[in-house]
Amino acid sequence: MKSIFDEVSYHCSKIVTRSYSTSFALATKMLAPSIRTDIYNIYGFVRFADEIVDTFHDYDKELLFENFEKDMEEALEKKISLNPILNSFQHTYHKYGIPHHLVTAFMKSMRMDLNKKNYETFDEYREYIYGSADVVGLMCLCVFVNGDKEKYEELKESAMALGSAFQKVNFLRDLKADYEELNRTYFPNTNLLELDEDSKKRIVNEIKADFALGYSGIIKLPEQAKFGVYTAYRYYKKLLHKLQGTPPLEIKNARIRVPNYQKFGLLAQSYLNYKLQLVQ
Repeated sequence: MKSIFDEVSYHCSKIVTRSYSTSFALATKMLAPSIRTDIYNIYGFVRFADEIVDTFHDYDKELLFENFEKDMEEALEKKISLNPILNSFQHTYHKYGIPHHLVTAFMKSMRMDLNKKNYETFDEYREYIYGSADVVGLMCLCVFVNGDKEKYEELKESAMALGSAFQKVNFLRDLKADYEELNRTYFPNTNLLELDEDSKKRIVNEIKADFALGYSGIIKLPEQAKFGVYTAYRYYKKLLHKLQGTPPLEIKNARIRVPNYQKFGLLAQSYLNYKLQLVQ
């Protein structure tokens, strides 16, 4: 029965989420049960594309990516795929009317990672972040507002800002791995080999501005999504705070983390704020 295959597909996307990101999985668990599966489905899709370009170094990544993209387009067209991750994604894509241009922009940024190593201008940087992060936030927003186009347009800008903030925090946290393992630098006009406090401060202030705009949308989200997104927001704000207090040399030489006990502390505080209606 097709329904059994679909359930297996959804379960695969959930496993992918839990396996690759404990933080995102934790935030997703704070969403209403009615939308969790669809967020897992989106994450599974974007994670697989990202893994191709970031980790499959012993294989022909360009060929793998081309095949994945072809299979994705076929899944969206025919509304089925024997790849369970793509099968689950196409379900969510059609269920909420996710615009195809969001998927196209995402795949374009992932393709950039196959060969592009430096982002020297703000326009290049902005285009990459739009495709790699902003559109993922917009895909999730389609789910959060249950396909309501008017609500989507109202919250679109803040959802993009929150996606940008999350991505830039990841860039700052992963400076060492991106440079040493992938030979990539994302921040324009920043020499990562000579990262100083002024350069770091500029990046941190940019991220803070994105967070402020992102929060203005969180408080307007439907209740089914608000707590989960707020939890992710609190986690990334905590990570940014740790990065802000970390010397540039240490950021370049180590991956800064939020320990699990602090994550659960954030979850408890987020829940209290939410229940006391302080998220407004």
